[in-house]
Amino acid sequence: MTEKFFNINANGCSVRSKIYLEDKKSVSKVVLYGHGFGGHKDNKAAKRFAEFILKKHRDVAVITFDAPCHGDDVKKKLTDMKDFDTYIKTVNDYAAQQFHTDKIYVYATSFGGYQFLRYISEHGCIYKKIALRCPAVNMYDVLSLRIMSDEEQKALSKNKPVSVGFDRKINITRQFMEALREADISVRDFTEYAGDILILHGTKDEVVSFDFVKAFAEKNGIRFIPVENADHRFKNPLNMDFAIKEIADFFDFE
Repeated sequence: MTEKFFNINANGCSVRSKIYLEDKKSVSKVVLYGHGFGGHKDNKAAKRFAEFILKKHRDVAVITFDAPCHGDDVKKKLTDMKDFDTYIKTVNDYAAQQFHTDKIYVYATSFGGYQFLRYISEHGCIYKKIALRCPAVNMYDVLSLRIMSDEEQKALSKNKPVSVGFDRKINITRQFMEALREADISVRDFTEYAGDILILHGTKDEVVSFDFVKAFAEKNGIRFIPVENADHRFKNPLNMDFAIKEIADFFDFE
């Protein structure tokens, strides 16, 4: 398996990316991987997924990329949602044009799941199938109630930017939080896309409410697989391997 870091320069931005593949000339399908809040393109979950897929499918490439203000991205502050849309579109276009394919799939987790769901609800869906692990469909609540501290919320209320997150601290503004609250995808209708979406969620998720996401899936007719005793990051390798196999089966690469 080949791993390569590269930048996608288009649409007025430079998206820091990483690709996994076996044989570039054979690629006819692309999986886009969306990381969580505070995450980055070079993460173990994406690599583990790529290793599993590429052992069986030489015609698949897996592309990960840094979201705005994440990883090695040059942006310093989150203010609205437009940059996320631009980055996703940029990666979509790259995958389609570089490999001359319309067979593009998505595997995203947490905040990445939120962003891809929001993207298709506002721009339509070009993806063959979308697999989501612990998607933060209620991202405003997740960020304000589960990730941010009381002190950070007080600072935002005074219109002061704060740095929050995990692997990398992300500078967010009050403007971004207001935009996030307005973009509440949990109340949007995804039934049109339900047949092409799969959600897996750990019953012991400490960041994103299992019950909330389960209700969201049921409301929209989306297939929902509970993973017993799995936490938000699926730290147990057995849980992660189970999720990867379910996603691979769902994608059903021919």
